[in-house]
Order: sequence, then C-alpha cells, then structure tokens
Amino acid sequence: MKRFHLIEIHDHDWCPRTVRDAETDYLQFSIATTKPYTAIIPILATALQRTEARHILDLCSGAAGPWLWLHSVLAERGVNVSVCLTDKFPNVEGFDKARGLTHPAIRYHDQPVDATEVPGDLPGFRTMFTAFHHFRPEQARALLADAVQKRRGIAVFEATQRSGLALLLTLLVPFMVLIMTPFIRPFRWSRLALTYLIPVLPLVMLFDGLVSCLRTYSVQELRELTTRLDSHDYRWDIGAVKGNASPIPVTYLIGVPSDLAY
Repeated sequence: MKRFHLIEIHDHDWCPRTVRDAETDYLQFSIATTKPYTAIIPILATALQRTEARHILDLCSGAAGPWLWLHSVLAERGVNVSVCLTDKFPNVEGFDKARGLTHPAIRYHDQPVDATEVPGDLPGFRTMFTAFHHFRPEQARALLADAVQKRRGIAVFEATQRSGLALLLTLLVPFMVLIMTPFIRPFRWSRLALTYLIPVLPLVMLFDGLVSCLRTYSVQELRELTTRLDSHDYRWDIGAVKGNASPIPVTYLIGVPSDLAY
C-alpha cells in the first residue's frame, strides 16, 4: 500500500487546544490500557543497557505516551532511567499527571520542542512513540540527522501500520472513545462535551487514526531514510516485532553512535 502524507487535525496550530489535549489524553489512556508496545520492551531495554543510557528525552510525547507503565516495566528489568517528556504542543496537564504518578522519575519540558532541531540543553537517549509518521520524509531525515549530529541515541516505535487490517481496526476507534472517555484522567468537562454532547472527538480520532495508518513508514522506507544520512559512525537496527497485545506489528528504528553500538 502506497504511503500518503495527508494531514492529521491535531498536528496543526489551528486545532483548538481542547481538542488536541483531549485526543492526546485518549491516546495515552488507550496505550496504557491496551499496551501495544509490550513487544518492544526487550529491544528498548537492551539498547538502553548496552549504551548505558540513564536519561530519556521523549519527543512528541502527547500526554506521556506509554511511559506511565513502561518506566516501571523497564525498572523491573534493571533499567533505571529518568524521562523528560517534550512536545511541540505540550499537554501540561497530562504531563503533570505523569510526574505526579511517578515523581521524580518523570519530568517534562513545558516549552514547545521541535523534534527536528532539539535544543542542546535537552540531553538524553531520544525516544518517540506513535509519532514518527507525522513527519514528511525530508523532516524525518532531519529528525534523525539532528540525533546523529548531536550524537544522541534514538529509538522510534510505531504501533500503526499501512495495511487493510490496521485500517479496519481503526474503524473501531469512535466506539472505543465512547467507552473509555469517562475513565480518562485528568478529568475534563470539555472532553465529555466533545465526546457525548457534540461528538467531535470520536470523529477527529477516527480521521486522524486512519491518516496515521496511511502515513506510517514501512521497514524498507525506514532503512532508506537512514541510508541517505551522513551517519557512517552510527549503527542502525530497523525491523518489526509482533507481540500478543496487538495483531499489528510494531515497527522500530534504533540508532546509536558506533562507539556505543551494541
């Protein structure tokens, strides 16, 4: 299936903050509930252990992504890291929730962060969950090139896929939004109104979910992105892994400087 780089509504400045934050809150809750990234835990843990990473800089964090449960799972494997959450549109209330539940392991940067040009005062092994597809090829290469230039390890994971099955499953998203919304925290009256009074959120989530699938890079496309980089002193590990938590494989890309390569 050909890749189509269509727009996602919550990507843009004109998207109301209430809609964007409600969407990222839902995504965080859904990821924490369904745990689609369970299969990548050994891969990420190995990369962090062998590169001796102690600090994570999470890019495009939304409302904290999988870190509320992933941090403790990594700790059980002996991988103790601090996590700094960042985003182009920081969901500060969602970040506050994550920090409150895991303090002091998780903190956040409350100013916008461009993942293609990360400020030098934000160190750490970079991670990105369900967000790499937001970037056009030239932007995706710039994102990877920024990590290479600043000699940061980077791990990108995508639980979406360009396939008929993924698109079919995404059609269930509006019903999942209706079911899950009362349980999502932090509580927001606006989220209830946008779900049940005027069903904006179920429709936006459906649209953005379908577009996410159509924009997701394949394993081969990820390899092509790295081959066009001036990164001979980097080692790249790219592939897909399927676990029991989801019928959709998770694609991954991990890059580390050769002197830290595993």
